[in-house]
Amino acid sequence: MKWRLARGRGSATGLSGRAAGQGRFVYARHSGALLGSPHLQVRARAPARSPALESPAGISRPRAPPAARTPRTPRAAARDCELRPVFSFQQGDPGLGRTMWGALRGCGGRRPGAWGAWGAWGARGAGRRRASAGSSPGPGPGPGPGPGPGEYSHVVVGAGSAGCVLAARLTEDPAVRLLLLEAGPRDLLAGSKRLLWKIHMPAALVANLRDDRYNWCYHTEPQAGLGGRVLYWPRGRVWGGSSSLNAMVYVRGHAEDYERWQREGAAGWGYARCLPYFRRAQSHELGAGPYRGGRGPLHVSRGRTDHPLHRAFLDAARQAGYPLTDDMNGFQQEGFGWMDRTIHQGKRWSTACAYLHPALSRPNLTAEAQTFVSRVLFEGTRAVGVEYIKNGQTRRAYASKEVILSGGAINSPQLLMLSGVGNADDLKKLGIPVVCHLPGVGQNLQDHLEIYIQQACTLPITLHSAQKPLRKVRIGLEWLWKFTGDGATAHLETGGFIRSRPGVPHPDIQFHFLPSQVIDHGRVPTQQEAYQVHVGTLRGTSVGWLKLRSADPRDHPVIQPNYLSTETDIKDFRQCVKLTREIFAQKALAPFRGKELQPGSHVQSDTEIDSFVRAKADSAYHPSCTCKMGQPSDPTAVVDPQARVLGVENLRVVDASIMPSVVSGNLNAPTIMIAEKAADIIKGQPALSDEDVPVYKPQTLATQR
Repeated sequence: MKWRLARGRGSATGLSGRAAGQGRFVYARHSGALLGSPHLQVRARAPARSPALESPAGISRPRAPPAARTPRTPRAAARDCELRPVFSFQQGDPGLGRTMWGALRGCGGRRPGAWGAWGAWGARGAGRRRASAGSSPGPGPGPGPGPGPGEYSHVVVGAGSAGCVLAARLTEDPAVRLLLLEAGPRDLLAGSKRLLWKIHMPAALVANLRDDRYNWCYHTEPQAGLGGRVLYWPRGRVWGGSSSLNAMVYVRGHAEDYERWQREGAAGWGYARCLPYFRRAQSHELGAGPYRGGRGPLHVSRGRTDHPLHRAFLDAARQAGYPLTDDMNGFQQEGFGWMDRTIHQGKRWSTACAYLHPALSRPNLTAEAQTFVSRVLFEGTRAVGVEYIKNGQTRRAYASKEVILSGGAINSPQLLMLSGVGNADDLKKLGIPVVCHLPGVGQNLQDHLEIYIQQACTLPITLHSAQKPLRKVRIGLEWLWKFTGDGATAHLETGGFIRSRPGVPHPDIQFHFLPSQVIDHGRVPTQQEAYQVHVGTLRGTSVGWLKLRSADPRDHPVIQPNYLSTETDIKDFRQCVKLTREIFAQKALAPFRGKELQPGSHVQSDTEIDSFVRAKADSAYHPSCTCKMGQPSDPTAVVDPQARVLGVENLRVVDASIMPSVVSGNLNAPTIMIAEKAADIIKGQPALSDEDVPVYKPQTLATQR
């Protein structure tokens, strides 16, 4: 392995892995900066292995020729190296960067060669067109030689919230030989969570919402219901997927959501058949019970902050007439209380942490990063493998049993359409050969929309003070040293679920309380001492779609959620604003209550509230339902209740896209449950069931609370 120092040129806003070349260790630093600068970046490359084509036994596959590669000069490599201040909570904060880098230099405990296992995505920019390949050669950190012909029984596309679960559960059987392909990088650097603190520090979650090394950075089409605005949709592109980027809120939804799935054609997916898989996945810090799991790989903790604003918010909700609930994932979702979180010992606990990393030592699992899958390969209507791009070379991997797509609600339908499975008329217009006419692919897009109601705080107790450079240093160093303090939580520790009006059978409005102010997805620092609640509807009636923009897999698809396209949704959001204001007006918040910042006291009439919602509502980052599960007789269904793609063979989809309808809450926990249950289906094991667990129902539906 060669070592070299590369001095960056040009923009100081990002780093291209292409600059590093292969088989050498690269320090790239801003011109004139000293060691310890926040502009210092470390990138390493293991020597590239020769590509291998995999095929099932008895099938002969021709090798695809490697793509031509242009020799790189050192000057060109340095020119490609764009830089970013990595060790800071906000861009442009050099103080924390210098201090944290000094602490981090001794954290890894690894020999220098260990850095060679990690690489960075090879292109920057959040536009619609993406780079097609990563820059990290070689396989994941599992042991053994590289893949050989006939090695894989299963190929799983996407190492996200579902893909990591499948990789771990399916390889429990030593007869399974599984290849897991992820477009983004690994979630560890030299085996250290500290060195990739922006992923693993809970309080740093907004950092990756603006960092397209780990984020697909999607955007919607202009939304007529939102005044023509284009909305930003961050989605995870890293081991762990969106569970490595999200706010770590663990919410299962309501039991009735799964009963509705059953009625919508997802036979075997009622609450009694789903609850055991929630429990099997979970290891709750409060121990096992009828609703909680105690021995699963997914560690879940309960909000426990002593921050006075969280307690005041719960008291205000009670004073407004709403019940408190001990466990919104248990017997009673309705009410307000402390939220469950996928945080363990002060660190984010993604599905990569919970499932993938413990399974990497298995010889029958190969996990790849920086691997961009461009299409599923078919022989007739039988899926036999995938084509992918790695290090600028097009390669193929074959599966003797099944290909499983776990790319999420955007990537999975996009990959199906690129592979010839979708609406035949749309595919023909783009010159894509049709394998199966399946018009439901990309349809039925559902998401949660939310609004921020913000109130000034009269006391200096919010997270606004955490923006100060010295405070950031203290928070960062405490987390790096002990994984404790304000860095060890995302601060979304209380919330609630209520019904919007009389007659609604179960909660259709959700609250997340935050003792701070969020502006533009956290990309803009807070402006003053303030607190806010994220409030939104849970079962909107506006339904959208996504389609291919072109036949180029690097192009982002056309995303059309059709937000607020029904009068029902507009009225429900009006209720969100009014009911939140009622809670914020209670006595418990009086000692902290300043002026209303958003929407502002001047917004009072229904027309004014509607205008505010259209101007400020944003995605809660919960896209789903684009490969709907249902019966083969349903013309909008894409997969059957066994997650098998209709009309083709040996192809499944397992992720949030197969939800028949969106659940009443955050999506990470239900997605993990889907993968746990699908793993049993794929392995042919009997479905778990628990018919005897009761669920709360309101005494009357004649009142709203």
